[in-house]
Amino acid sequence: MAKKKQKKSKANGSDGPGIATISLGAAAIAAGAAVIGYAAIRLRGPGNAEHEAPDLALDRERPGPGDRAPEAFRPDPTAPVPASEREGLRPATGPAPTLVEARTEPAYET
Repeated sequence: MAKKKQKKSKANGSDGPGIATISLGAAAIAAGAAVIGYAAIRLRGPGNAEHEAPDLALDRERPGPGDRAPEAFRPDPTAPVPASEREGLRPATGPAPTLVEARTEPAYET
């Protein structure tokens, strides 16, 4: 009969890298990614989060009171208001909200 080979285990009884080794490797990768990300941000320079608006550029001529929007972009003031939008167009009624609580008696009478 053939003899079966037994695996030799390490002195501590584990078969692979320990959790400390894996944790150190992950920490090294994270630190490297942070350094690369920081360098990329610093080298890119200041950016602009806004989009360009060439029609609002300072060197462009400003529209005057006689200039109007194209007819396709003008609202129709005679159009009927649908019932679903009437509530949003109704004026607000009732007491105005305030940040302070109403007092029932003056402070000097307490």
